[in-house]
Amino acid sequence: MASQLRNERFHIGGMTCTNCEHRIESTLKQLPGVIRVKASYPKGQAEVIYDQNRVSAKKIRHSIRNLDYQVLAKNQLKNKTDYRKSIGILIIIAALYILLSRLPIFDYLPLVRNSMDFGMVFVVGLLTSVHCVAMCGGINLSQSLNQEDPPKTAVLYNGGRLISYTLTGVIVGALGQVVTLDGTFKGVFQILAGVFMIIMGLNLLNLFDGLKFLSLRLPRFLTNRTAGQNRTPLYVGLLNGLMPCGPLQAMQLYALSTASPFAGGLSMLLFGLGTLPLMFSLSALSGFLTKKFAQKVMTVGAVIVTVLGLTMFSQGLSLSGFSLPFFQDTGSQSSTLSGEVIDGVQIVHSTYSGGSYPKITVSQSIPVKWTITVTKGALTGCNQSIIIPEYGIEYTFFEGENIITFTPTQSGKFKYSCWMGMIRGTITVLAEK
Repeated sequence: MASQLRNERFHIGGMTCTNCEHRIESTLKQLPGVIRVKASYPKGQAEVIYDQNRVSAKKIRHSIRNLDYQVLAKNQLKNKTDYRKSIGILIIIAALYILLSRLPIFDYLPLVRNSMDFGMVFVVGLLTSVHCVAMCGGINLSQSLNQEDPPKTAVLYNGGRLISYTLTGVIVGALGQVVTLDGTFKGVFQILAGVFMIIMGLNLLNLFDGLKFLSLRLPRFLTNRTAGQNRTPLYVGLLNGLMPCGPLQAMQLYALSTASPFAGGLSMLLFGLGTLPLMFSLSALSGFLTKKFAQKVMTVGAVIVTVLGLTMFSQGLSLSGFSLPFFQDTGSQSSTLSGEVIDGVQIVHSTYSGGSYPKITVSQSIPVKWTITVTKGALTGCNQSIIIPEYGIEYTFFEGENIITFTPTQSGKFKYSCWMGMIRGTITVLAEK
């Protein structure tokens, strides 16, 4: 019997990422009579060329539905966006971002010192794994939910994390022999990572169709080679190791300080192994969730991803010395005006006992001697070092009196922050009279 080829476009609902394209394509290609399949996550469709004498459109629709997607009729495509729901979700995201900015959660990160042994590195991983679930749990769940084999997906995703952690440890350990990264570079990196996470979160929430065209995707030649193998979680895990997460950055700086590729790689591997039990359990157990509950978990995870993207974006702005009205520092300690000028130097005293950094006010063109008294137990893995972009200052605190000197050449308000951009303060420079 001669072939009777048909080219048909199936409109698909429920696609959440480019991985959905690979799942649909690999499944439909296994049907006898299917000649060619090209799925598109941004367009929400799959174009299928098939032999009607060997497979029916009904069979193709059934195969798509078995993957927990919907096959939409043309009248369903005309439904208007639920703007009230979208606005409600955006309000929740904004509220959570503001709440996260005000909570002192970063005051409890373990203090990472160069003197730690490798056993302590593993313990730091265990202690910070709860933080990892909060920071990366949404990405983790986005790769695990709606998969046929969640434990296998968990192995791929977390295996990618461990490989990435180890490789970055080797690289930064080698770089530690010759290079030190400044705050501006870290800031640009976090801004880009924040934008990526915001786009990813909004796409998972399915709020703006236009953003789907900006989704991160693997090259076609790679996805074609791995069709049916579902290795995308591995690649996402590899990228996850590059995320500017607080404890992860602290450990990368520790690896940098070892000035050894071997020691840097080993320390990052041990840190990753410490985070593994909780992160692996989160993704492996996702398979026991009901479809309805899993969708709710996915929505919550997507909101978390978006909020953390906003947080990373604002941290990047702080590290780069910029700020926007919505990303202002919150809860900074009360302002301290320079009390007196002694021998042509402004003397400023502040006390730091944890939480947000102090605001200070000084005068233009007069050198400043800023003494910051750090109380016992106030230092953590986040607040131990500050970056003042305006004056090119990077300073690591110790308990007791710390002295920072600079000369304010321009008037205005200048932001400074911890080395991760999470805790912020302001230096106000009054114009010359």
